[in-house]
Amino acid sequence: MTELRTAPHPAVADLSVAAVAYLGAVVVIAGPSLPDGGGAFLAVGAGAAVLAGAGANLLGRAVPSCTPADRVTLARAVLVACAAALTMSGLLTGGPSGLPLLAVGTAAFALDAVDGPVARRTGTASADGARLDTSTDAALTLVLACAVAGTLGLWVLGSGLLYYVFQAAGRFRPSLRAPLPPSAARKVIGALQPAALLFAMVPGVPGAAATAAVAAALALLVLSFGRDVVVLERGRPGAG
Repeated sequence: MTELRTAPHPAVADLSVAAVAYLGAVVVIAGPSLPDGGGAFLAVGAGAAVLAGAGANLLGRAVPSCTPADRVTLARAVLVACAAALTMSGLLTGGPSGLPLLAVGTAAFALDAVDGPVARRTGTASADGARLDTSTDAALTLVLACAVAGTLGLWVLGSGLLYYVFQAAGRFRPSLRAPLPPSAARKVIGALQPAALLFAMVPGVPGAAATAAVAAALALLVLSFGRDVVVLERGRPGAG
């Protein structure tokens, strides 16, 4: 009797490479700053959680796939994971994450401009890929917000938490899970969040300038989410 064998998911190999790359990078980049004992596991685990989120997207797709653009986004997720480990190390040790976090965060932010063109050029743009891209953006913003909050205050966390609050609200309000129309303004405002947070981390930037940049970006983000909520609520069945 011939046994039926299920083919491995196309993303398994890519996720394995990403996990190995993360572990190697975190040793090189964050190794000197990792806290002792269980703190090191917490720091490495923070980055692993970022990769787990990307893996859940890839492995949970109705149509198994891992496109060239997905691989670019996965590489960015590895950088975000390293940034998360650096940030957690800084929070646990009470020391600044410093230039390594700024360099890794900037690389992850810059790579965001690559996956979209790759998807369009290879004809592999999809809703699943867009969700992976958006969730990776959100993870980067949250990581950077956690790093900057120690300097500017806890209010900075709003930049990183609004996306997750919106996602959580969608579990209780089905209208918030509906697709949104494309918006260039939404994309620009989303990109402003990590840009402003990275600016605030640059050595020598005055505290007032850093606060103003992050506060302005956060205000725009609140307006953007508010507008999206209004659009989705007006579009729900039975809305007046």
